[in-house]
Amino acid sequence: MIPKISVISPSFNQGQFIEQTILSVISQGYPRLEYIIMDGGSTDNSVEIIKKYEKHLTHWQSKKDTGQAAAINEGFSIATGEILCWLNSDDAYMPGIFRKIAHLFSDINIAEIIFGNCLHFNDQSKKTRGSDVVKAHQRFELSLCDYIIQPSTFFTRSAWLQTGLLNEKLHFTFDWDWFIRAQKSSVRLTPIQEYFSLYRIHDTHKSGAGGNKRAAELKQIAAIYNEPGLSAAFNKWIDMYGRKNLIAKTIDASQRLEISFLNAICRLLFFPRLSKKEYLNIVAMN
Repeated sequence: MIPKISVISPSFNQGQFIEQTILSVISQGYPRLEYIIMDGGSTDNSVEIIKKYEKHLTHWQSKKDTGQAAAINEGFSIATGEILCWLNSDDAYMPGIFRKIAHLFSDINIAEIIFGNCLHFNDQSKKTRGSDVVKAHQRFELSLCDYIIQPSTFFTRSAWLQTGLLNEKLHFTFDWDWFIRAQKSSVRLTPIQEYFSLYRIHDTHKSGAGGNKRAAELKQIAAIYNEPGLSAAFNKWIDMYGRKNLIAKTIDASQRLEISFLNAICRLLFFPRLSKKEYLNIVAMN
C-alpha cells in the first residue's frame, strides 16, 4: 500500500498563479492524493479557478482567516495522509515528485523531514537559480540560516505531531521556526539532491515584499534560538543587508561566489568576534 500524501495550499488573491499550482499537484497522477485548498476569502478570480478543479480536491474553502500559518494549521487538522506538505499558491511541484517522495520515505512512522532542491524563478527577469541543500545542511546551522526550502519539503505525520503547530503569531518566518523546532525535538532531517519544486519570485511575493516586518521576525527567531552574541551579529547583518550598501553587497558577493580571501577580510573588518563558521552561517541568511 503506497502512503497517502496530503497537500495543503493556503491562498489569498493569487488568481494569476493558483491554476499553475493546482495543476502541478493534480497532474502528478498520484493514486493516493489528498489535496486541500484553504483560501482566505480572495476577492480576485481565485475561487472561480478553484471551482474549476474542485472534483480533484478533497476539501476547499474560501473564508477570512487570521493568516497563512493559521490556514495551514487548519488544513492539517483536516488532512489524513501519512506524508504531509504545504504548497503556497504561487509555487509549483516538479513532475513526478510524489512517487519519488513516497519511495524516499522508507518508514512513514519515523518522525522525519525530507527536503530537496528548488528552482527559484524570477517572474519579471525570467532568470532562475538553483540550490544545494545537501551542502547547506552540512555547512550551516539551521538556527542561523534558513537553508530548508519550504515548497521542497515533505514530512511524516509523526514529525508534524512531534513538532507541533505552526506559530500563528509569525507571518514571514513560521516555516523557519517550525523547522528549527522540529530539529530540536529530534525529528530527522534528510536532504536530497533532486529538485522537488519551483519557487516563484514576483512583485507581490510575500517574503520579498516583507521589508522591515520580515526583518523583525528574522531577528526574533535568531534571538530565540541563539545566544546573545550571535543574535546581535545576526541583527547587524540583517540591517546591513537591508540597506544594500557597498559593504553588504561585497559580503554578499564574496559569500555567493565563495571567494575565501574576501570572506576572511570581510569577517575580520566587520564581524571580528565571529568564528569563520559563525560568520558564514550569518551572512548566508538573507
